[in-house]
Amino acid sequence: MNEPSPEKMVSATVHGRVQGVGFRWATRERAQSLELRGWVRNDPEGTVSLEAAGSRTALTAFHEFLRQGPPGADVVRVDWEPGFSIDAAMNFVIRR
Repeated sequence: MNEPSPEKMVSATVHGRVQGVGFRWATRERAQSLELRGWVRNDPEGTVSLEAAGSRTALTAFHEFLRQGPPGADVVRVDWEPGFSIDAAMNFVIRR
């Protein structure tokens, strides 16, 4: 009998031209399509921060998306590390 893979949580900061190009909306859509939970927001420094929870497979695909970003974005770097503060009941949302 196969057991479901355990849920993982991550925090990330995306650097580059990631504000004013629809990055948060594209990130939310991709996260929802991968059945991830969490949030994304613009930071005052010009970066985008997020936390996400889901399967290892979904998070790997999400990380690949973040490294490319939507059309118009120019991602320079993604800082990706284990996260621990996801509200288990929430969907993936945009924070202001």
